[in-house]
Amino acid sequence: MARFSGAKWRPIPRNYTKGGQKSVRGVVIHIMDGTLAGTDSWFRNSAARASSHFGTGRNGGLYQWVDTADRAWAQAGGNTDWLSIENEGRGGDSLTSAQLDRCAEVLAWAHKVYGVPLSLTVSTTGRGLGYHGMGGSAWGGHPNCPGSKVIAQLPEIVKRAKALAGAGSGSAGNTYTVASGDTLSGIGAKLGIRWQNLASLNGIKAPYIIRPGQRLTTSKPKPKYQPFPGADWFKKNPRSAIVTAMGKRLVAEGCSAYRSGPGPQWTNADRESFRKWQRKLGDAPVYCDGWPGKKQWDALKVPHV
Repeated sequence: MARFSGAKWRPIPRNYTKGGQKSVRGVVIHIMDGTLAGTDSWFRNSAARASSHFGTGRNGGLYQWVDTADRAWAQAGGNTDWLSIENEGRGGDSLTSAQLDRCAEVLAWAHKVYGVPLSLTVSTTGRGLGYHGMGGSAWGGHPNCPGSKVIAQLPEIVKRAKALAGAGSGSAGNTYTVASGDTLSGIGAKLGIRWQNLASLNGIKAPYIIRPGQRLTTSKPKPKYQPFPGADWFKKNPRSAIVTAMGKRLVAEGCSAYRSGPGPQWTNADRESFRKWQRKLGDAPVYCDGWPGKKQWDALKVPHV
């Protein structure tokens, strides 16, 4: 039995084969030609004779209708060996960014649980991320499912899945994409951070409502430039990568007094080089003593180390 915790569990009572999944070669992308709510209702109708393991809504909702140990009825001859994702929309539509995220999350999960490669395939004997139309008549003869615009988006799904696989489910870098059923406390527990910090970083206030598809910042981004370490810091003869980075910027600005280096140890050559920078800025002589000031430092734009 395998259910994806990032999806809302919406089990259907019919239109699937219990225990019928022979293997999982990959994930197949479909287009509903309808809505998530309408498809959810249709799969419960005995006349449908159709189902899917997963389904996405354009606003980022994600349902799981069929356990992946069971065979969904989505792509005829491909049902026994492939998982399926139906996506809300019509033929000719593109998937929303939220839908791309949901599909990527399912693919990353299938990679973790079943070893599905995080790559594209256009072959029914291949493995990875495919689409309904690639199966031809053996897969029900649906050449226009999911449509050329969605097919063009498949590489982006793989890209996002790779990011997720490297950073943990739902997260990529310093962001997290909210899935159905997520709460701030649950996300915090998953990522090992306080939910109150998540709320503060994202400006979320009581009653702390989050929505599927919403991207949350999970940490403050690394600044582009090194913050000013303080005027007194330099007078303590520091040894630091910050000094090296500063020296390289001074050299790039044509303000070098170095015979060698620059290096991590603050020396008189660093002070003389910074004095050249102060003069280049046109500062008054009293402010050209070689000891960095905040405005002078900020103007130098030393890369963050």
